Amino acid sequence: MPNNALQESLSKRFRRLLSGDPDGVPPWLDVIAAGDEGGLYLPSDAPWIVHADFGTLVGGIRALLMQALHPGSLTGVATHSRYEEDALGRLAGTIRWLTVTTFGSHAAIAGEAQRVNRMHKRVTGEYETAQGEQRPYRAADPDLLLWVHIAFMESFLRCHQMYAWREIPVGTDADAVAGESGADAYIRLWSKSVEPIGLTSAPMNERELLIEIERYKRELVATPKTLDVVKFIKRPPLPTLAKPVYNLLFEAAVVSLPAQFRELLGLKAKPRWLIQPLTRGVLRFIRLAIGPESPIEDGAIARLQRIGAWGIRE
Repeated sequence: MPNNALQESLSKRFRRLLSGDPDGVPPWLDVIAAGDEGGLYLPSDAPWIVHADFGTLVGGIRALLMQALHPGSLTGVATHSRYEEDALGRLAGTIRWLTVTTFGSHAAIAGEAQRVNRMHKRVTGEYETAQGEQRPYRAADPDLLLWVHIAFMESFLRCHQMYAWREIPVGTDADAVAGESGADAYIRLWSKSVEPIGLTSAPMNERELLIEIERYKRELVATPKTLDVVKFIKRPPLPTLAKPVYNLLFEAAVVSLPAQFRELLGLKAKPRWLIQPLTRGVLRFIRLAIGPESPIEDGAIARLQRIGAWGIRE
């Protein structure tokens, strides 16, 4: 049917943009589908729900803006990353870690953690703190790992709350806390994702997350390099057809940031009453345009069904 052919074409272009694969097939698809064991999450768990939704498209931009405010993570990216020469390649690497960790088996997650840890070993240097002191750093430092984790986690959570349409479920696992919210469940469960890369002190609920963000504020600063990175994030080298949608997603990320962070980054938010419904509508349209199928989720669910960890739902 023409409709299906159009959806297939749009879906291929969309996945090609995110994965970097010319055929639009994420190279980590086989990794997620393979194996005879479960992973960290089931399809009913909060991280699965949040990361399968398109609110992550906004959350990823927001997380990069937050990370740019910490001089340690900024220096690591600016010095050791190829983001200016290969922005989409770096994006694909980040998406790979997020996707494998969310939907993959324990073996796949361990392999992905080893890949990330090998990269982190090469990222070392020195940066200037917000107080003007020189400080040595390693990407594997718990303090830097925690900030990067918080930036992604809080960004995905807030952007899901603002722009997605699926409710975040409360915890149902054995470690579920009585009375926790969907946000609490997401934070607690997603904290498991960073244990394989050496971070064992992540926030476990929304209150702890807010406390950590407040603690980091004294370390955040906007330097000329920060503003250069922000300009790049605002106008990355994307295909012409993708630029209008990306521009909206960028504005949606700015709206979702705390006012203090926007001021540091030199960004002004457009009216929330305009951006929020517009972004929701565009994300829903993208989902309808490319179709409801998700090869990644389908592969992960097929693996879980094969081992009896997830029943076939009517």
